[in-house]
Amino acid sequence: MPSMCRDCLTTFEAGARCPACRSPRIRSHPELFDLSIAHMDCDAFYASVEKRDNPDLRDKPVIVGGGTRGVVTTACYIARIKGVRSAMPMFQALKLCPEATVVKPRFEVYSAVSRQIRAMMEELTPAVEPLSLDEAFLDLTGTTRLHGAPPAVMLARLVKRMQDELGITGSVGLSHNKFLAKVASDLEKPRGFSVIGAAETLDFLADKPVSLIWGVGEVTKGSLDKAGIRTFTDLRRWEKRDLEARFGGMGGRLWHLARGEDVRRVKANEPVKGVSNETTFNVDTADPDILDGHIWRMADKVSGRLKAKGIAGRIVTLKLKRADHRILTRRISLSDPTQIADRIYRTARALFDPVAGEGPFRLLGVGVSDLAQASGVEGGDLFDPQALTRAGAERATDAIRARFGADAIVKGRALR
Repeated sequence: MPSMCRDCLTTFEAGARCPACRSPRIRSHPELFDLSIAHMDCDAFYASVEKRDNPDLRDKPVIVGGGTRGVVTTACYIARIKGVRSAMPMFQALKLCPEATVVKPRFEVYSAVSRQIRAMMEELTPAVEPLSLDEAFLDLTGTTRLHGAPPAVMLARLVKRMQDELGITGSVGLSHNKFLAKVASDLEKPRGFSVIGAAETLDFLADKPVSLIWGVGEVTKGSLDKAGIRTFTDLRRWEKRDLEARFGGMGGRLWHLARGEDVRRVKANEPVKGVSNETTFNVDTADPDILDGHIWRMADKVSGRLKAKGIAGRIVTLKLKRADHRILTRRISLSDPTQIADRIYRTARALFDPVAGEGPFRLLGVGVSDLAQASGVEGGDLFDPQALTRAGAERATDAIRARFGADAIVKGRALR
């Protein structure tokens, strides 16, 4: 049976240990060297970066997230053993793991590490489809001759290089399509390398719960449960037309995935749909000065990300969550796309003013969507003659920050 050592990357026929280095970390599978669609997911990415940068945290439970009123962004595996999970309210996480060290997210650092990992991936194949900072699909079809090794070996080399050069571990799922590659990468974490071959697909999926399907949340799971569908075998008993009649467009997708069929291609450079930033307050607030300062900071961060990507957006969105957890969303379309913080701020502030009295609020977010490549020239505003002047001043501020650092110039309202 085709086998590979995940430590020294030697390929050989099946055995309990690598014949070259005697490592027990081997992966054997009949289709190991025939599969080429992969999903790579970093292990507890944000927490791993924090532990790498602060060795004192290495053997401690670490939670990356907001304050006591925030949520868990990432938890290391030590904290996960205690039941801590991503998106869990921070107060609940600290009840489960009171000894945890809570670290404020450093997204600039995570983005920088993500770019380094992305560069490593693109050395293997141009067909890289990022899903987030810490995970991506890769299609290595046809790359064996280029690299002198099959995709499985190159993927093992990738995660080994990530650990050696960046101090970050990852788990790989290898299969014959995206759906199964994503399923495989979750089978063995951390530092996993799982394979689902074409020949075993139906048997592998048979008794698995339908919640394994990406996108099947609690609501969809409840609807499927009412129809008596709990496993993939249950799903296969339905005719395609009956699934479509009951579940609409998703019915056809479910029919194909029940059989392990997924014709989606790995798409490189998938366009960004929107850029946003939000914050959860430690204490609910209705203070207009505090909220105004946060609107500016959110707008400034969104603007910075748009400028870094060379894009601009036409729709500005304001998101607020009240103390009773009801979410208010307001959006407006601009006459032309923008990436200017001042314009995003003024638009978001105008959306906020009519609902300011509905506070106090526990969360605030600002976003920009309907994106396009930035033209480099900001359009004027008939109702605001000074808009172009302020945009020019902002461009000058950007140039100063680029030369002397992000804190070289700070808006007064950002200090509130």
